[in-house]
Amino acid sequence: MLFFILLNMENLPKLLESKAKIRFQDCDPFNHLNNGSYINYMINAREDQVLEAYNFDIHALMKKHQQSWVTASNQIAYLKPAFLSEKVAIDSKIIRLSERDMTVEIRMWNENKSQLKTVLWCGFVYFDLKTQRVAKHPKEFMELFEKVMHPLTDRLFESRVQTLKKENIKIQ
Repeated sequence: MLFFILLNMENLPKLLESKAKIRFQDCDPFNHLNNGSYINYMINAREDQVLEAYNFDIHALMKKHQQSWVTASNQIAYLKPAFLSEKVAIDSKIIRLSERDMTVEIRMWNENKSQLKTVLWCGFVYFDLKTQRVAKHPKEFMELFEKVMHPLTDRLFESRVQTLKKENIKIQ
């Protein structure tokens, strides 16, 4: 049973990227992106990225199979503010994977990716809506995820943030 259609399983990108514009309704009185809104921008970007890059429509799959991912954890570091009307680049990648869950790293940058604004590690658990229990990823999903996973040497979020801060200083 195929859940999605991939035209070519070779040469799939591991790092997905898109752009967004910071909107007025998502900002605080200082014209900074509101802390809670960062996660919305980043999760929405990831959803659009996997649809575009892998033809992987999580909502269609959920409707058809009554299984999907739920967010189990978020770790976020705010490094630089994103401002009203600013265009930002958002990239994402799978950094950890098991048969029942995954961790995705999502980063927000300024438009030309010379300044990192925030980094998010989002832990997702695959969930069966019918049984209301955690489920195993289908074989087809695991094949895709294993091909595009980009594991990190940093195992802890705090050490990853320190690594990114050092790299970001070199970029500027």
